[in-house]
Amino acid sequence: MRKIHWIILFSALGFLILIGSLYLYNLYNVPVLSNEEIIKLSEEAKEQRENITRQTVFEPFEFKKPSKNKNVYFGDLHVHSSLSFDSYIFGNRYGLNDTYKFAKGESMLNMFGEKMQISRPLDFAAVTDHAETFGLEESCADPEITEESKVTCARLESPSYRFFFNLRETSVARPPVSIMSAAIGDKEKEERFIKSTWDKIIKAADYHYEPGRFTTFVAYEYSPTLPDGGYNHRNVIFKNNTVPEKAFSLFDAHTAIDLWKKLLESCNYPCEFMTIPHNGNRSWGYAFANHTIDNEQYTLEDWKLRNDNEPLVEIFQDKGNSECSTFYGSTDEECDIEQFYPKCENDDDTLCIKETSMARDGLKKGLTLENEFGFNPLDFGMIGSSDSHNSNPGDTEEWDYRGRTSFVGPSKRRVKEGFLMTQLVNNPGGLAAVWAEENNRNTLFEAMQRKEVYATTGTRIKLRFFLNFESTEEIFKSVDPIAESYEHGYTMGSTVVNSSRQIPKFYITAERDSLSAPLDKIQIVKGWTEEGKEKEVVYDVICSDEREINNRKNRCKPTKAKVDFDNCSFEENYGADRLEVLWTDDEYSLEQNVFYYVRAIENPTCRWSTYDSIRIDEKPSKNYPKITREMAWSSPIWVKNN
Repeated sequence: MRKIHWIILFSALGFLILIGSLYLYNLYNVPVLSNEEIIKLSEEAKEQRENITRQTVFEPFEFKKPSKNKNVYFGDLHVHSSLSFDSYIFGNRYGLNDTYKFAKGESMLNMFGEKMQISRPLDFAAVTDHAETFGLEESCADPEITEESKVTCARLESPSYRFFFNLRETSVARPPVSIMSAAIGDKEKEERFIKSTWDKIIKAADYHYEPGRFTTFVAYEYSPTLPDGGYNHRNVIFKNNTVPEKAFSLFDAHTAIDLWKKLLESCNYPCEFMTIPHNGNRSWGYAFANHTIDNEQYTLEDWKLRNDNEPLVEIFQDKGNSECSTFYGSTDEECDIEQFYPKCENDDDTLCIKETSMARDGLKKGLTLENEFGFNPLDFGMIGSSDSHNSNPGDTEEWDYRGRTSFVGPSKRRVKEGFLMTQLVNNPGGLAAVWAEENNRNTLFEAMQRKEVYATTGTRIKLRFFLNFESTEEIFKSVDPIAESYEHGYTMGSTVVNSSRQIPKFYITAERDSLSAPLDKIQIVKGWTEEGKEKEVVYDVICSDEREINNRKNRCKPTKAKVDFDNCSFEENYGADRLEVLWTDDEYSLEQNVFYYVRAIENPTCRWSTYDSIRIDEKPSKNYPKITREMAWSSPIWVKNN
């Protein structure tokens, strides 16, 4: 190649690099959305064909009378109002009162004019704003505001991606750095501002609490952030309004162990709390690791702290599914529902799944730790929630998903594939379901403590799961099989010592969500340890339409139910409204410590991205699923040998 050709080539490359650098600089430094773009996107939203797809009927509140057999209550224990910085900077201006009103069934519009409303009011909710930016609203309204605070507050009103990533970097730092603390420059004033936010949260929860009808919990989110968009966050839920004077943030407690210790020191009777971790799928392996995010090994006392204060794990939310993966000993295809991360290849890898990321692996690890410690610090129950940053708790249906933050944009922008923060890896989130005698703070919190709870992908399947060693086929003839199961058996969340050395038998029922697809099947997931190895197996235990189960594969044939991709309607002539089964574990060994949990799975339905594609008359992306499988997961039952 001649010299002149090399000069031309390098000049062209230099020009492309310059253009690329200017583009990235622009992308990261200009406001996420200008006023002109908001107007343009609002016009796009008006053009969406909202009524072309299958529509849901909105149902009013239905009072549930107190019941000895217990009612199921559906709620959301993870949602953000405009008090959370990452909610505010991405366009949410709905506060605490708006958030609770939405949970009770009121509608609202997002910043582009799209309607948001849940099909049925929730039974309970907790607004879990990030404690790390408590006081920010007060700081920006301070008559004596510092110049540095003015700059921060201005950037909040017109944020760029760079501002968002800068905020993340300060919380990733070890020790973490508070931009608010540096900007205010007055520790006493900062603490006063933080307490002011905390007081607002307590008052709003109390104001909207209606025992018997709608339960609120005083709560917040503790938010240690990991590199590359990882999380080691926990929601802190209080039983009543007797709470600590302060909501402890990352800046007060650098690890979960520090958090539990501070809460125990300050939460005095009748105060009670629990912490609920989430996003194991994006924890880069810290969710169920033997060490903290500072890589300090857990001691026996640390494991006891976790065992005493963390009875539940949020396994499903809008950033994905954290139940299981197919990377570490599982061939379970349902693990792939809303799970898009690859397997980690090296210890230091991020943006991937490790052996200590997912809930099922955590449950198996708990059995191993029990063999070592004599107690199981990972015998957790499972719930879902939304983690929405739109002030819309419980808005978890696929058909009218509006994105996890306000700035995302209407349908055309939501389904856009790109390298920066694509929304196609997200979903509408899940729900927490609680079995309790009646709807109030005490009964719901106590049910959560005993783990009589389950998770859903947002659907409202009614799921029951009992162990009864003496159960027979006569239970199907019982006048009240639920009362019988409570009297003679053990419900989800129980730990049972098999002193009678009998084979476990499980009575399971699932009832369809009347606003969703028919039920496909019920599965049992079993985990145990054998000769020092952790093992698992998944059984189909009953399938709709009288499909037989292949005893060698433990599976029935796939459902024939189809989805109409012209309007997202689904077939009603396949599947069941109710499934009921008594299942015996004929492969049980008396030497095993074992857990079992149930999955109830619906027939296929359209994923949210398919609904959006139909609205704008485009084909759904080939890189993401067109359908989803709504489901419910029970909390486990643990059976210990004698």
